[in-house]
Amino acid sequence: MKFEDYIQHDALGLADLVRRGEVSPQELLDTALARTDQTHGQLNAVVRRLDEQARQRCAQPFDTQAPFAGVPFLLKDLFQDLAGLPSSCGSKPLSRVPAPESADVVRRWQDAGLVIFGKTNTPEFGARNVTEPLAFGPTRNPWNLSRTPGGSSGGSAAAVAAGIVPVAGANDGGGSIRIPAAACGLFGLKPGRGRVSSGPGAAEGMNGAAVQGVLSRSVRDSAAMLDVLQGPEAHGPYHMPAPPQPYLQAIQQAPGRLKIGFSTESPIGTPVSSEAIAAVKDAAALLESLGHHVEEAKLPVDGLGLAKDFLLAWFSRQAALVCELEQVHGIKPSAFEPDTRAMAAVGRSVPAVELLLSEARWNEHNRALARFHGQYDLWLSPVLASPPIPIGHLATSKTLHIASDLVAMLGLSGLLRKTALFQNTIINNLAWTPFTQLANLTGRPAMSVPLYWTPDGMPMGVQFVAGLDGEAMLLRLAAQLEQARPWFGRRPAI
Repeated sequence: MKFEDYIQHDALGLADLVRRGEVSPQELLDTALARTDQTHGQLNAVVRRLDEQARQRCAQPFDTQAPFAGVPFLLKDLFQDLAGLPSSCGSKPLSRVPAPESADVVRRWQDAGLVIFGKTNTPEFGARNVTEPLAFGPTRNPWNLSRTPGGSSGGSAAAVAAGIVPVAGANDGGGSIRIPAAACGLFGLKPGRGRVSSGPGAAEGMNGAAVQGVLSRSVRDSAAMLDVLQGPEAHGPYHMPAPPQPYLQAIQQAPGRLKIGFSTESPIGTPVSSEAIAAVKDAAALLESLGHHVEEAKLPVDGLGLAKDFLLAWFSRQAALVCELEQVHGIKPSAFEPDTRAMAAVGRSVPAVELLLSEARWNEHNRALARFHGQYDLWLSPVLASPPIPIGHLATSKTLHIASDLVAMLGLSGLLRKTALFQNTIINNLAWTPFTQLANLTGRPAMSVPLYWTPDGMPMGVQFVAGLDGEAMLLRLAAQLEQARPWFGRRPAI
């Protein structure tokens, strides 16, 4: 199949071609592999190839009624384990440690007929909003190779934006679906807490803040993917009721007239660029033209307090993960990246009582957002505070790395997190993406929609956050926006 034909179809469209016998899974795979080869030197999106396994899968019979039968697919190399193969999590020490069993989402993707042929780049343990692991090098944005595709699902985003695959695996613990979607001109839906299993290796990701999902070029692909992924597992911590109708069916219905509150101020008081503001105001105008009520509304959430609670949980989780890897695999903390060592050292310094009090405050953020959703159906905001930033822009200074290792060795990491150098570094890292963590800590569904490009051609997605069980509302609105301002045919020149 020629690439020019391949790129004209989303995943459901490709599966339909397979179903009708117009193309074979092997032909689709060959096209995806050729595109991977063609773009790898520029993008560095795919860090583990599974060509032979994929060819073997194509040689086997397919259930043509499976929704994605024969469609090439990429896993994110983080918490999307494929039994017997390593999940490096962006980390060199883990690049040769095989996973004992497949993740629930991977098994469901295989059952849906997808042909997995590789795994995509991610920062070490997904702990950055850019994708620049030392183990594999940076992934670059197909729209501008000097810029980041965002993180932590940056490899998947670059692969989808460049046309390697129409949809790819992703996950989101602080914005890691929405950030790269916004930076790469894609659609990205973060499901709500409990909608998709994180098992069997974990009951939940970071107390439910981290969830599994995909990045796609079409809304209907994401809707169909959520139909595949949603639903309980016997080993799951709780049961989320099924939606009243499949999401793919739900998007055939209009969303109705929605009341949407928007804001462009950074929740942590950091600058927001004119491009980010323009993206939101452009979206607001489009929404009004479609009959929705849109007004500026201040979010009743303590943004800085939420950011501190988010980071405290994140650092503590990094500390627990590093400790677990040493206990289970004998990997010393010194084997990980300096940023990981610093975060883990700070996490180890957090007293249990302080962490529990911080996690208890998540309920305050839930209640504040619920008050907002008592007045508005959705919150609209930027995803990014500025257009995609240059590769290396958020690299941690060597001074902080040295200081972090020194205070960790002396057992003084509790003091490190109170220093101006450390706190300023953290704020600088969050300043580009201060809008996304709210949906994670509150467990609410949220999406990034590619409605705006800057004058110099860089994507700037906008974010919508719904209330509890709001996935169908988000998808219906996304489908309406996609029809009003189609983006599927808008692709980078790479």
